[in-house]
Amino acid sequence: MPAVVENDVLVYKGSNFFRQRLLLATLSGRAVKIDEIRSTHDDPGLREYEVNLIRLLDKVTNGTRVELSETGTSVYFQPGILIGGHVTHSCCPQRGIGYYLEVLLALGPFCKEPLNAVLQGVTHSDLDVSVDKIKAAALPILLKFILVDDGLELKVVRRGAPPLGGGEVVFKCPVRRHLRPLQWTKWGLVKRIRGVVYALRVSPTMANRVVDSAKGVMLKFLPDVYINTDQCRGSNAGKSPGYGVSLVAETNEKTFYCAEAKSSEPGSGETSLPEDIGRECAQRLLDEVYRGGAVDSSFQWLLALWMALGQKDVSECIVGPLSDYTITFLQHLKEFFGVMFKLEVQRSDADEELDDEEEVTAANKIKMTCVGIGYVNISKRTL
Repeated sequence: MPAVVENDVLVYKGSNFFRQRLLLATLSGRAVKIDEIRSTHDDPGLREYEVNLIRLLDKVTNGTRVELSETGTSVYFQPGILIGGHVTHSCCPQRGIGYYLEVLLALGPFCKEPLNAVLQGVTHSDLDVSVDKIKAAALPILLKFILVDDGLELKVVRRGAPPLGGGEVVFKCPVRRHLRPLQWTKWGLVKRIRGVVYALRVSPTMANRVVDSAKGVMLKFLPDVYINTDQCRGSNAGKSPGYGVSLVAETNEKTFYCAEAKSSEPGSGETSLPEDIGRECAQRLLDEVYRGGAVDSSFQWLLALWMALGQKDVSECIVGPLSDYTITFLQHLKEFFGVMFKLEVQRSDADEELDDEEEVTAANKIKMTCVGIGYVNISKRTL
């Protein structure tokens, strides 16, 4: 539902896209009010992981004001100034660390002090992207905007499977006065596949079976496939048993596609075979490669954010089919920053031979173009 503006406060209804709205409020400095949060549910109001996200935003800002209604079905959020610095945060086990890490990745370049965040919790969740995927596919996108990685780092100290977690990651991000405009219209051909299989509190043979299964699919398409195993032991294995795999396809144009799959949670009543996990992840990666474009589909929204906040120049990028999450994010960008993207469907020569119905299926690349707003990190001094 689009925002209603009341006294320069953006008013929304419902719990959907809660994270998007708080993130953009923090960057824009605009206050938001969100009403009717699960008001018709048996258990109304904010969930624990949403309150946990507000606490994290409070830690990386100075002067943030939050007002919650008694029932938790309404929240008023007035963001403070982004300060960054050293932050330690215990993430809610209902969501993966990735849920919070994506927010810090979006905010990091614009903080007053370089961000040094220690996040503890579930490193691999069914609901959110894993820390491996963010490291492999999201950090290279940010590098396109800041050019040099002086201090950009994501280190997995310990892995933690749901439901108890026990994982820990360290994320460091340098600050920038502004982001450069981006021209990114080529993504190239896949030249190699890399991956990692982790095994936490389970037999090491599980990891080897996942590797064999995933390789069995990928070697049909590419000879350069290498999958590492991470046999975590002791405290490094987190608090719950589990295993999973993350595969990355790298192209000759430095585009990275990533897919992942993991075992079922203990106590969920479902059983997972390592062979199925490996095959499922490989097929997801092939689907991601088929979608194509210059960025992994999970991080289209991050690309759009950094393009919109770039210098007052034209940025353009070709991506695969837009995800629903990205489409909503583009709507929110317009409401918070007034930025509108020009979206053009890219058709290949072969498409012209197809009839109209088939054309829609084949036309799966989108050219995103916008003029950056010239967002400046006023805390970062120019040298």
